[in-house]
Amino acid sequence: MPSVCFYFQVHQPLRLRHYTVFDSNHQYFDDFKNGSVCRKVANKCYLPANRLILDLIRKFDGQFKVAYSVTGVLLEQLQRYSPEVLSTFDALAETGCVEFLGETYYHSLSFLYSRNEFVAQISKHSEIINHLFGHTPKVFRNTELIYNNELAALIEAMGQFDAIITEGADHILGDRSPNFVYQPRNCNHLKLLLKNYSLSDDIAFRFSNRDWPEWPLTAEKFARWISNVNGNGNVVNLFMDYETFGEHQWEDTGIFNFVRHLPDKILEHPDNDFKTPSEVIESYNPVDAVDVPHIISWADTERDLSAWLGNAMQSSAIHELYRLERQIKNTDDPKIISDWRRLQASDHFYYMCTKYFADGDVHKYFNPYDSPYDSYINFMNVLDNLQSRCSGALNAGESGNPPQSIEPISLQAIV
Repeated sequence: MPSVCFYFQVHQPLRLRHYTVFDSNHQYFDDFKNGSVCRKVANKCYLPANRLILDLIRKFDGQFKVAYSVTGVLLEQLQRYSPEVLSTFDALAETGCVEFLGETYYHSLSFLYSRNEFVAQISKHSEIINHLFGHTPKVFRNTELIYNNELAALIEAMGQFDAIITEGADHILGDRSPNFVYQPRNCNHLKLLLKNYSLSDDIAFRFSNRDWPEWPLTAEKFARWISNVNGNGNVVNLFMDYETFGEHQWEDTGIFNFVRHLPDKILEHPDNDFKTPSEVIESYNPVDAVDVPHIISWADTERDLSAWLGNAMQSSAIHELYRLERQIKNTDDPKIISDWRRLQASDHFYYMCTKYFADGDVHKYFNPYDSPYDSYINFMNVLDNLQSRCSGALNAGESGNPPQSIEPISLQAIV
């Protein structure tokens, strides 16, 4: 009896404007670009997808259920540029068939560099989800599904969450199936939900690929694959970017019609149902503990951190960013702290990735830069200005602390 658990990641970063070494303007983010992208994605994806999900929940009288993880930085943009999207999310929340997950407010890699900042961002995200939708997140997903044993222990110690989700990577599962509930190693109560990456990617990446042997993917075919799990699993976790619907897979591919007919075809089988992540862990007991000593993510075949930290530019930029944390926070300047946090979004470092540059329109879909090197230089120019503001604030005594010196950032030559 497989349950289907849909979880959608909903995120757009705040893109930086073109920023040179001669720039002294403290407005780092491209309001025009960010507004344009937000409204475009809202019209192509968020609005039609939310309305479709709402229609399906009503049509199936609450039997169809989904979960969302919406970043704080996107919620801020929706409030500013597309408030009608927030009203549709609110309508979804009121159905009782939608769960909102917890994550880092700024879609950051803070777990890797600052545990205090990581916990602070989770709390900030939970506050805005509760404020907007009246829902306190009980299931956690880290940025890019980054995960290891240490993360699970930290999340359990926070005491807020009942479960955590990550990638069902083959090298951590061995011959086990992702279609069960597991438990992180050395955790007492926290449950672990693993993405079925094969079936998820059939929708997210292969749906419109005419060279794929299974094209076209129909609701009937996919429902049959789900039912085939019966006897070898309790739950099929379908985790993907929400932009799959209407952006990555355009409307003319038939993606919305696929979703429209999928619940009906899955529910034709009497043993099938839909559950939110919290309902999954309430319904099924863990079958085993999963040991993940090394960090994994949901990116690429490697399932590692190389998409964000795989080259010298990325490593340099993120280390310089977090090196400033103590001084930034000592300013007690809300604008400086906010700008620093917005620079933490993983997208800024993804734009610096060189391993994709030769091979992927998909990887460059939302990338505002011509090259990874342009991204790095632009980011470091912004960071240099932020550091100067931080030094000025501290030297002026605005924080009430003694002036502190900060070593200047060096733009190292990257070969």
